Amino acid sequence: MFTLQRIETHTQEIKKSRFLAVCGPVSSEQAARDFIAEQSDLTASHNCWAFRIGQTYRFNDDGEPSGTAGKPILQAIDGQGLDHIAVVVIRWFGGTLLGSGGLIRAYGGTAAICLRAAEKVEVIETVEAAVDCEFSDLALIKARLAGLGVVISAETFTDTGASLALQIPKDTVQSAAAMILDLSRGRTALAWDD
Repeated sequence: MFTLQRIETHTQEIKKSRFLAVCGPVSSEQAARDFIAEQSDLTASHNCWAFRIGQTYRFNDDGEPSGTAGKPILQAIDGQGLDHIAVVVIRWFGGTLLGSGGLIRAYGGTAAICLRAAEKVEVIETVEAAVDCEFSDLALIKARLAGLGVVISAETFTDTGASLALQIPKDTVQSAAAMILDLSRGRTALAWDD
């Protein structure tokens, strides 16, 4: 699965209506809703949107006829095999009715063009974990974790060392756990929620 590297936009005019697609990566349903709220333009005629995060997806037609805006945007996301993404397509009505087919093509097409132009990155599933280590092991453990693609999301110092909150790629959890145990000579172990 792939998501977007950054926010991308695309504008086109169709029969005097202006359409602006804004797409971007999101990490959660709340992040998707926040993205939609931030990108929507309240002066526009319609702010239609869709998002997908794994098996969770939502879409909204924002006053357009049912099934003519949000669903085609979601189909554009799914058609390109994207995940962890939200798309808002904003329409400023230009006076010409497009009909159901025209709206589906306009919303879905604007979203698809925007998504095709965006730079993509692979979605890597991660597991949240934690490790408490002594100061003598800290630098080496951090260096080796970075080599495994582990992200340290928080670091809290204690009297004897540090507690690290980690985002570990799912396929390297076992090797990260073994490496930490080995480097600390059995003094510390990786802890995670199953």
